[in-house]
Amino acid sequence: MFVAINYIKCQEHYRERFEELFASRAGAIDRMPGFRNLRVLKPSSAEDPYLIVSEWEAQEHFEAWKGSPEFLEGHKRGFEDMRRFREEGKEPPMSSDFKVYEVIAT
Repeated sequence: MFVAINYIKCQEHYRERFEELFASRAGAIDRMPGFRNLRVLKPSSAEDPYLIVSEWEAQEHFEAWKGSPEFLEGHKRGFEDMRRFREEGKEPPMSSDFKVYEVIAT
């Protein structure tokens, strides 16, 4: 099994919108071959990042997801938010840092 974790830091004013995006997510990742599970973890402190944990049968499945139309579908609204902030000359309201892991024990 393979796990990808996206560490997402949100500015305080964007946290509610970020949570809304996941609460109403498109579910596009659910249709991907090799996808097993998705967890969205909210930090107890506003200074800590949200963790988006996706589980896959193999890294190849995750890599296919990142280059797929489903990836764009699943991130469309967040990408639009980021574009709008940049066009308005504002700092993006969130940042993302992916890390990947191979599961060696459960």
